[in-house]
Amino acid sequence: MAASGALGTFRLPPLPTIREIIKLFKLQAAKQLSQNFLLDLRLTDKIVRKAGNLTNAYVYEVGPGPGGITRSILNAGVAELLVVEKDSRFLPGLQMLSDAAPGKLRIVHGDVLTFKVERAFPESLKRQWEDDPPNVHIIGNLPFNVSTPLIIKWLENVSQREGPFAYGRTQMTLTFQKEVAERLAANTGSKQRSRLSVMAQYLCHVQHVFTIPGRAFVPKPEVEVGVVHFTPLTQPKIEQPFKLVEKVVQHVFQFRRKYCHRGLGMLFPEAQRLERTGRLLQLADVDPTLRPCQLSVSHFRSLCDVYRRMCDEDPHLFAYNFREELKKNKRAGQEREADRESRSL
Repeated sequence: MAASGALGTFRLPPLPTIREIIKLFKLQAAKQLSQNFLLDLRLTDKIVRKAGNLTNAYVYEVGPGPGGITRSILNAGVAELLVVEKDSRFLPGLQMLSDAAPGKLRIVHGDVLTFKVERAFPESLKRQWEDDPPNVHIIGNLPFNVSTPLIIKWLENVSQREGPFAYGRTQMTLTFQKEVAERLAANTGSKQRSRLSVMAQYLCHVQHVFTIPGRAFVPKPEVEVGVVHFTPLTQPKIEQPFKLVEKVVQHVFQFRRKYCHRGLGMLFPEAQRLERTGRLLQLADVDPTLRPCQLSVSHFRSLCDVYRRMCDEDPHLFAYNFREELKKNKRAGQEREADRESRSL
């Protein structure tokens, strides 16, 4: 690794453009992997600026592809850049960048959904959760097909202070389909308010920082792309296990056009549904005629706290799945019908 005094002044030497790299290695975006290449280095530089001051930082880039954002990160004066790329076709182009930036770029051929980043950087970078964020950043132009499962995985990591967040309140700057970006940042009452809004905002400060037009990508996607910045909160706004919060929020938003009591009712077995749903809403002091998009994070905090108490009173409640009960009732109905038919023969 280069000496720290020289880190801030590093610039990549002249290199083939990203478009030339794509031609040189005969790269084509794989539609089944939702790949779209960002070729305009002014836009990749802007994404990196929105991540904050990266001088002497340690950066984890996910899905670097042909290396557009990778170049901008290296030119920002980082101490080290770790890239994880699943598609082996991109490795030669990334190796060219590594050769041009000795000791700065580490390439891993792997899957971001399983890679253990908590072991990737020096222990000395770790900070207490209440302190300022560590000098570790996550940046990525995410393929659309993994963006939602990946951010949910990382939000769960935030709640448990593990994975990339073993270092502290690691900041993330990531791309999503514009619609997903708007959902992540949507305020209470917004049409875009969704499960993702609540799950992200109870754990992080979320900013939709800018939008990239689809025409900037090759191939051009049918949608625009939003860049979202996440900073984990020192204290989550809901202090319950992630899986419990996720279950309550999912149930509310599965009937997003109905009153909130409709989805909340599915948390309970049919036989006690009416009574228990009423009790949950009463104890949480939530109006049953609010729509899901009208519920604030504080509403969800109250609902989760009460639901947790109800689960403590009934150890079988959390495992209840209304879809399983529907399947069971359907099978029982079919068996009764078959039994009637056999008796009539």
